[in-house]
This record gives sequence, structure tokens and C-alpha cells, in this order.
Amino acid sequence: MAPNKENEKLIYTVQAGLFAALTALLTAALHIPVGNGYIHCGDAVIYLAAAVLPMPFAVASAAIGGMLADLLSGYAVYALPTFLIKGLLALAFSGIGGTRKLEPRRILAMVVCGLISVIGYWITAVILYGGWQAQFFGTVPGNCVQAVGSGIVYAVIAVAMERMHDPRLKMI
Repeated sequence: MAPNKENEKLIYTVQAGLFAALTALLTAALHIPVGNGYIHCGDAVIYLAAAVLPMPFAVASAAIGGMLADLLSGYAVYALPTFLIKGLLALAFSGIGGTRKLEPRRILAMVVCGLISVIGYWITAVILYGGWQAQFFGTVPGNCVQAVGSGIVYAVIAVAMERMHDPRLKMI
């Protein structure tokens, strides 16, 4: 039985909720505090959601999951900026697109997302605390590590998922 549009929308909504919860969990529970923020694997989940969900669902999942992580981690002052920045990450990753989970376009998307995240959190820190130069040195290195780490985690997951769909790996 083929899903109708209503069922498809419900399925995407549920998947987006699961991705939001996974993003919040992997960000809030498994993070390393650095400078004004922390390093986590939540962005890898955002990239995965943007690779498998339609754009509006991926954006909602990323924005809500990231915001919840900040609220759960005691960084409530970052909740609104995170909502916007993580939503932009999913928008960029979905918009750059690609047909496979790991291909040159996806790698380009991760680079663009890394820039969005690093610049977004640097601007946020300047607005919250002042001192653009001090915030640059206080936030950019940690956010660069965060972006590269999440990209690597996503790449490992993407390769594993693509191999699961490889017909040579199907069990008889």
C-alpha cells in the first residue's frame, strides 16, 4: 500500500521529532565544554536529518533539537541564536543537496555549514559579551573543531548507511 500525502507528512513529522530528540540528546548529554560553548556531535545528526528528510522537516528538526540542547545544558542565553543557526545549517545542507549521503556536494555542504556555525556563534558571542577580537579568539577555534568533528562523524555514518544499501551486502 503506497502512503498517501497525509501519511507521508505524518511519517516525516515523526522522523523530524526523532531527529530533534537525537540532536538534543547527543548535544546536551555528550559534550565537552570549551570557551563560551561546547563541542558535541549534534551537528552530525543535523546533517543526517538534512540528508534524509525534506527541507522544512529537516530545518524544524535542527532548530528545535539544537535549541532544546542549549536549554537542557544550561545555555539558555544561546537558545534563540542556536535555533536560528542550526536551522540555517539544515537549510544550507538540504539546499546544496545531493542524491547520495556522501558525495562532493555533501562535503561542500559541510564546509558551508561549518562557516555558518563558526561565524554565527562568533557574532552571537560579540552581541552577548562584546569585544569582537576577544570573541574571535575565544569562540572560533573551538567552533572549528566542532565543525570538523561533526563532519567526520556524519561522513562515517553516511558511509555506513550507503554500504547498508549496497546489494552486495544483503543477507541471503
